[in-house]
Amino acid sequence: MARKMDVIEGDCLDRIGEALRVAGGPFDLVYVDPPFNAGGRRAARRGTGDRSRGAHAYDDAWGGLDRFLAMLEPRLVAMRDALAKSGSLWVHLDYRAVHDTKVVLDGIFDRSAFRGEIVWVPGNGSRKKNGPSVTHQTLLVYAPSPDFVWNGDDPVLRERFADTSLKMHFRNVDPEGRRYRERTLGGKTYRYYADEGRRIGSVWTDCPAMNANTPLTSETTGYPTQKPLALLDRIIRATTHPKGRVLDPMCGSGTTLVAALRAGRAAVGIDRSALACGIARGRVAEA
Repeated sequence: MARKMDVIEGDCLDRIGEALRVAGGPFDLVYVDPPFNAGGRRAARRGTGDRSRGAHAYDDAWGGLDRFLAMLEPRLVAMRDALAKSGSLWVHLDYRAVHDTKVVLDGIFDRSAFRGEIVWVPGNGSRKKNGPSVTHQTLLVYAPSPDFVWNGDDPVLRERFADTSLKMHFRNVDPEGRRYRERTLGGKTYRYYADEGRRIGSVWTDCPAMNANTPLTSETTGYPTQKPLALLDRIIRATTHPKGRVLDPMCGSGTTLVAALRAGRAAVGIDRSALACGIARGRVAEA
């Protein structure tokens, strides 16, 4: 299958059917980074200028949480219906709405379809002086089937063993010079190689937002709340096979599409913002 890449302007509630036709079938991954119900207006930075004075990108004021959820729920239903049998939906939010959205998703999918969550740490420091500051974001993962695609041995889902562990446990060396350790559990012996690293957990701290949100890097577009390519690369490689199909129904600056293109996946993005679609199309063309 040839890699298909398209950006569709419009509301995903109305355009997901078109996205399915463009892709040629259901999606192996639907990743959505919707507004966070944070309030106010979002603008895009041009050059190194003040983002607040830039071109209008989107509004994030919904008149309260209930109205925000009323907007989001039918769109999440459409996203679920666009999934392949082995596909997964990733919903990226923060503390403002993530807990209530999980309840909504439990109703849309059934609680048994909840596969876990990722805590993403963008790397921003605290601004609050009184009490703890919530500096992480959460990605909820749902899949209709327990046999959804999960490439657990992909290098993007591995991290280096801790120095203490390397020193204490990896004392054996095989004929090829690779250091390893063995553990026997339930009568079965497992071998772990130092150079393969360990599987990462559910807290991701190594995909800093700064890569996408400072005018000092080539990755940034100036679009508000742009996510780093490293984050989307990991999600895409973890949940799809080569030539798989990816949908980002609120694609913003197009990070998901660029990451999918680089990974050899087909992808379709949808966004209501003409500004977002223009930026996304430009990034795809450059990639």
